[in-house]
Amino acid sequence: MKIFLLFIGIVSLVCGVKFIYDARPIVKKYFSFGDKNEATSGLKIFGFLLTIIGAIIIYFVF
Repeated sequence: MKIFLLFIGIVSLVCGVKFIYDARPIVKKYFSFGDKNEATSGLKIFGFLLTIIGAIIIYFVF
């Protein structure tokens, strides 16, 4: 169970960092609506929250 939670924490941490740093290319590739700046900031906020959740999971597992 501990290894599973560690794996989930690491995956969410990596995905969150990926969303933060590559938000604009992800929005350009997958979304086609007009306001790309709002979508980029929303994706960065989501990535930040995902990173925080992953870090908290890793912290409490160890």
